[in-house]
Amino acid sequence: MKYIILLGDGMADWQIDELGSKTPLEYAKTPNMDRIASGIKGMVKTVPDTLNPGSDVANLSVLGYDPLKYYTGRAPLEAISKSIEMGENDVAYRCNFVNIENGIMKDFAAGHITTQKASLLIKLLNDNREFDDIEFFSGVSYRNLMIWRNGMSDKTTPPHDISDKKIEEYLPKGEGREKLLKIMEKASSVLKDNDIHKQANAIWLWGEGKKPSMPLFREKFNKSGCMISAVDLMVGIGKLTGCHIPEVDGITGFLDTNYYGKINAAFKFFSDGGDFAYVHVEATDETGHMGDLNAKIEAIELFDKKIVGECLKMSSDIEGGLKIALLPDHPTPIKIKTHTSEPVPFAVLDTSMEVKKKDVYSESSCREGIFIEKGCEFISKMLF
Repeated sequence: MKYIILLGDGMADWQIDELGSKTPLEYAKTPNMDRIASGIKGMVKTVPDTLNPGSDVANLSVLGYDPLKYYTGRAPLEAISKSIEMGENDVAYRCNFVNIENGIMKDFAAGHITTQKASLLIKLLNDNREFDDIEFFSGVSYRNLMIWRNGMSDKTTPPHDISDKKIEEYLPKGEGREKLLKIMEKASSVLKDNDIHKQANAIWLWGEGKKPSMPLFREKFNKSGCMISAVDLMVGIGKLTGCHIPEVDGITGFLDTNYYGKINAAFKFFSDGGDFAYVHVEATDETGHMGDLNAKIEAIELFDKKIVGECLKMSSDIEGGLKIALLPDHPTPIKIKTHTSEPVPFAVLDTSMEVKKKDVYSESSCREGIFIEKGCEFISKMLF
């Protein structure tokens, strides 16, 4: 038996009037996800009440790690993905390229700047930095990093939580506030007249934390695993837990990502003797943050066709069967353009067992199924 998690980041949503009080997931055409729902379905709470509903917290839960025990912040996980060395007292910050106009967060992704252009801007920031204990590192698109050696953790806010809001009340608060504000102000002056990507006129620092430590996936579950994602956060989680990270060309974290490359990499891992694959798709979340209803529906349907559908087709090649789990990590409702903490719908299908009934995968349908209170128990209860 092989095992796979297909995760559409932020795919769950709220009912929308213009869709006839349906959610985007209910409205979209998802025949392949509906087939998965013919197995076992239900809801799982991936975000503990005391933590913020970030993809970091939620995906740790889905992978079987209790975020209340292991979570130290988002940025250090991304630093691990880039093989950035961190000392015991170093603090990593996520560094978004953003667009701020008249004190308002107009675009948390700076027009989805390309990775190539972002790398040039990171070099520009490093060439003009004021502090020797601060260094910037390139990531993917707008998602970059800053390391503060022997630094301080501050209270920060994700930029995608404050789209179209005045930034003043959301600026860093805490012991490191003064220095962080100086860094952000200096970056704005450097980026103001750049001719590389004019929409990137500022940086936003958030997701701070020190280097975490977690047990290896193989030791925890006695199975070899791989992580497939375009997002540094997920790659960092995969590396930290000892999962294999396949190289997949053309993955972007958006609608134009290489879906087939991702699912092919998972089955290549299986053919090489691997046990478990985690296939993460970001576009369903990005379109939610954008507040773009049509784009989110498109992202859901692409995920259904090119990830879930291909997985079902290729599952016939798996000797002994494949157990497929389908879920989002958290909701990203179009209405508010950010994450929420509600339980998310899941479905699990064992391809080695004959299933004759038809079903539907959606938030409302899955509420009729079982409920898992602790998200970190999902993988052991539903797959292994």
